[in-house]
Parts: sequence; C-alpha cells; structure tokens
Amino acid sequence: MTTHVPEQAAGFVRAVNDRDHAGFIALFAEDAVIDDAGREIRGREAVRAWAAHDIFAANATLEVRDVSGTDGDATVTAKVDGTFDRTGLPDPLLMTFRVVGDRGKIGGLTCRLAGN
Repeated sequence: MTTHVPEQAAGFVRAVNDRDHAGFIALFAEDAVIDDAGREIRGREAVRAWAAHDIFAANATLEVRDVSGTDGDATVTAKVDGTFDRTGLPDPLLMTFRVVGDRGKIGGLTCRLAGN
C-alpha cells in the first residue's frame, strides 16, 4: 500500500478535509470534467455547485487508504464519512478518486465506489 499522495490528489483531499471550498474550486481547470458515478459535471462553475452540495453541505471527509499513480494521473482510495444519507451504501464507504492533471490543475476527476 502506498500512502504518498501525489500533489494534485493531495490538494483535493486536503481541501475536502479542511472544508476549504474556495481552495477546492481553485484546484480545477476552467474546463474540468467530473464523472461522479456516471453523472457528468462539466466546467468550474458546475464543479462549484456540485462541491457545495455533494461535498461541503454533506460535511464529507476523506481518510486515505491507498494511492497509485503519479501527479498527472493518480488514484486515491479513501474511506468517506460525513452527514449524507447512507441508505444503500456499504459500511465503511470506500471510494476511488482518479485525479487527472491538466496544466497544473485538475482536469478530470472520476469518483466511484471502490471495487467498481
């Protein structure tokens, strides 16, 4: 198991855990695309709305369990906690976050249940 988190992925985890909404948004490229379990979020303004609702309003936290890849393309497996509705979700909730770099920013983020 690797626990060194590449730079862009580390920024993502840190911003979520620090509840730093502005810092979180600043990590993303203007034309960033998020694939959240098949739901596409495109562009920084859409990322802002998604993060406000799905991350920050839900008081989400990430506990890194595993990391693979490099600064340009890293996958983080994390235990997710927060105040969101857990109905139908596994316990513990483990998710993978694939963070793809784009000119020093996050250009792509894919969020999936771990193992899917």
